[in-house]
Amino acid sequence: MFTVRMKRYLAVILIMAVIVILIGGYLYVQKPSQSLEVYAADAYVAEANHLIAGFKNATGLPINDAKGGGSFTLASEIGQGDPADVFISVALDAYEKQYLGSRYSGWAVAFAADSLVIAYNIATLTGASKSVISGFESAAASNSASGYADAFANLTSGNFKVGISDPNKDPAGLRAMISLEIAGYLYHNGNLSFYLERMQSDGAIASASSAAELVAPLEQGSISFLYIYKSSAISQGLGYIELPQDLNFGNYSLASFYSKFSYNTATGYQAGSPVFLYVSALANDSFRSEAMKFVCYVINNSAQMAAFGMDVLKTGFVYANATIPACLQLLVSNGKLSMAGML
Repeated sequence: MFTVRMKRYLAVILIMAVIVILIGGYLYVQKPSQSLEVYAADAYVAEANHLIAGFKNATGLPINDAKGGGSFTLASEIGQGDPADVFISVALDAYEKQYLGSRYSGWAVAFAADSLVIAYNIATLTGASKSVISGFESAAASNSASGYADAFANLTSGNFKVGISDPNKDPAGLRAMISLEIAGYLYHNGNLSFYLERMQSDGAIASASSAAELVAPLEQGSISFLYIYKSSAISQGLGYIELPQDLNFGNYSLASFYSKFSYNTATGYQAGSPVFLYVSALANDSFRSEAMKFVCYVINNSAQMAAFGMDVLKTGFVYANATIPACLQLLVSNGKLSMAGML
């Protein structure tokens, strides 16, 4: 009798163990966090997904396509509990603790550079909007301050709807505002607010949470121009006006000049800065090891960004307020990265 009871007991235990294993395996497969989650600035989702595909092929690790949005919006969502493992942004400020909260890692790496342009849709050009383009082209050809003054006066005349994303949510919009301030400083007797106030008073600014959301209105012809990053304009097949280096945030040797100008956002004054694409693995993350593998893959494969019209940094820049992970320390020691300052 004892033997029979023991057999029944062991059988029940075995069945229960099998059930637990099956349920555990089901939950493991179904749990979304078992795939790496990458959050990326809207303008760079295509670039992020390109890197994600390469990483998946190289490592076999599960990783989802990037979630896009305005950099500051994404950072706030991460800080409020969104399940991101890696954050790719063009705003160094978005990596600060005030946005990321407990997910703040204390470091970010710049691995590619871009610039700000004024995009337009060739299919919806009119005679009037062509005059803006020709004005900027003439000013660039002669490198004439008076030519740029006339071109910006035409752009900001109120005759054209110009897309500028919300500077509180999207670094492209923030840089657009600062770029217009620099234009006033350089081309209208130091008056920082001249061109910006012209557009605001005439209601000529069309806004959205991110520059990416304004591409469709540009393609449909409901707006005439759009401040956006060069790589995004190229990937969207848009025409674009190249801005002078003093205004386009594309020359990192001018970083100190850009930083002299700022715009007041909901979180305070934000200074101008070069357009770098940054990456960081987030703190307090159960997939920390896998996230760091992806970060180091991105840095080691940054040359792929040239296909998207971006400038590849021969040596990437590390901004940190904390000890950086071991794989980044190795990249610093072999010259692939350099310490560039505080976050």
